[in-house]
Amino acid sequence: MSKKDVLRLPAEQLYKHELDALKKEDKKEDKPAGWQLSPKAVLKYIIGGTAEGVEITPKYIGHDRLVEIAIATLLTDRSLLLIGEPGTAKSWLSENLTAAICGDSNKVIQGTAGTSEEQVKYAWNYAMLLANGPTEQALIKSPVYRAMETGSVARFEEISRCASEVQDALISIMSEKNIAIPELGSEVNAQRGFSIIATANTRDKGVNDMSSALKRRFNIIVLPSPADLETEVAIVQKRVKEIAANYQLKATLPNQEEVEKIVTIFRELRQGATLDNKQKLKAPSGVISTAEAISLLTNSMALAGSFGSGQIAEADLAAGLQGAIVKDEDKDKIVWTEYLENVMKKRGSQWRDLYNNCHEINK
Repeated sequence: MSKKDVLRLPAEQLYKHELDALKKEDKKEDKPAGWQLSPKAVLKYIIGGTAEGVEITPKYIGHDRLVEIAIATLLTDRSLLLIGEPGTAKSWLSENLTAAICGDSNKVIQGTAGTSEEQVKYAWNYAMLLANGPTEQALIKSPVYRAMETGSVARFEEISRCASEVQDALISIMSEKNIAIPELGSEVNAQRGFSIIATANTRDKGVNDMSSALKRRFNIIVLPSPADLETEVAIVQKRVKEIAANYQLKATLPNQEEVEKIVTIFRELRQGATLDNKQKLKAPSGVISTAEAISLLTNSMALAGSFGSGQIAEADLAAGLQGAIVKDEDKDKIVWTEYLENVMKKRGSQWRDLYNNCHEINK
């Protein structure tokens, strides 16, 4: 199967040319055990730069110091926990750090209410287990298990969505750096380079609170929401361009003004006030994140390319805004109506077409 036919490539394949250039430039630098790049090269891969004449695109737009702390954490025996609001690029940063460090970001556990302890440690092929009893061949290794035996990085997404007993299965792994297999009378010991990068959503706080014992075994980094309008616009433009190219959307990219309008609306509803802080606003029930803005604009491109002229129209943006903001018909429709009438309607001619289309859909 051609790479062009794959819906989503892992970071190490998507940015292979960049990683190859960094490896070539990085040949003489000392590298930690299990790492394919030096810490400085990993930093350049994440924040951007040039290597051997190749442009290294920024994977994370934010505080460089946070990335440095994350990389430094992975040089020690402590694991890394990235916490933040939805859309703060926790998973994206986790994937790209792993791709740069060990070249394999696919050792990942997706945390859900149904994630079991076996998915964290190991499971069995029950047909082989019944036929031959517990053997190495019947053992199904978890991503954490495979990372331990190869000295690489495992990813644990949305760890706070897992039940407490599943979370606590990590405590012994992170403390003892091994997994005991009593059925075989053996254990797997972590090789140098092993670590875990976990992510947790602040909106999930209280779903399954992490124990203090587990938190102590992580170095915790809080990823903030974009500090200002310009930064968030830059993030949205970059990701929309990448996603549109990957999906081969037959529409032109949104212009600066369109992106600024969407980001402005999202920032104001998220913070409960207009950008100038002169007017208080009600917040909708759903998550109005940077990721939602990216999704809205890519969907608008799909609409324009498939059913329009190929140029994003205000009607495309209005349709996306209605779906993104009005999640609860009773509460959110009131919030959105008040924003349209009290804020957007009064912003003058540049906002008039968007207001008219949003007002029509929201009737």
